[in-house]
Amino acid sequence: MPAGQYIPGCSLLYRLDARIKLVGAFFLLAAVIASSTLWRYLFIICILSVILLLLNLPITVTLGSVHRMWLFFLVIFLMNALFFDSADRICSWWIFSLSHGGLVQGANVVLRVMLIIIISNIFTCTTDTAEITFALNSLIKPLKFIRVPVEDVAMIISIAIQFIPTLLEETDTIRKAQTARGARFESKRLLEKAASITPLVIPIFISAFRHADELSQAMEARGYRNARNRTRRKREPLHMRDYAALAVCTSVFVIQISVL
Repeated sequence: MPAGQYIPGCSLLYRLDARIKLVGAFFLLAAVIASSTLWRYLFIICILSVILLLLNLPITVTLGSVHRMWLFFLVIFLMNALFFDSADRICSWWIFSLSHGGLVQGANVVLRVMLIIIISNIFTCTTDTAEITFALNSLIKPLKFIRVPVEDVAMIISIAIQFIPTLLEETDTIRKAQTARGARFESKRLLEKAASITPLVIPIFISAFRHADELSQAMEARGYRNARNRTRRKREPLHMRDYAALAVCTSVFVIQISVL
């Protein structure tokens, strides 16, 4: 199943208000970005493990995309490890310089990106697109005072999130088709692997533009002009579980930056 796709469920995370889940996700993302030591990473990993247990979904749904991106993480780690400018150099050759600071920097970047992807997957798996639009519209509503079209911005962001699993699914389909035509994505030679990227990227861009064109035509055919004139659902009050979830996420962020 593509990452980022909404999966219907009935666990506690599904019953939380989308606005609270979005704000809580921002607090957890900030806690991840503030992580720089082993204890901070272990703390946030423990918190995410508890959330995954409460989510009650197959582990492949939230962690599958992380596993599929191992080559991307390896490239990020090597780029940071070999090009980070640090005084504690271990060895060097030509333009490459391996140092303890570079290894630590590479591990930090990889861990942060992995945890951010997991948090994003948890949010998109448990939140319907309509709820995301409603939550974004409510949270950025104060920007109306500086004449920002918040309804249109919320609609654009929610459509972009909705297209992520579609594009990932089409990327996998195109990759399999290009492999059948002779593309060597699994080749260990860097030049062959780089040459195989072009026939993968161009069809993805064409597919993305085609989907955007079809979506705009479908919205116009249904009378859509702008998000400002749309009818709105009634705003539901927050429950005790929403306040408790927000307090937990806020506490995680405060502990991460002030205690550990």
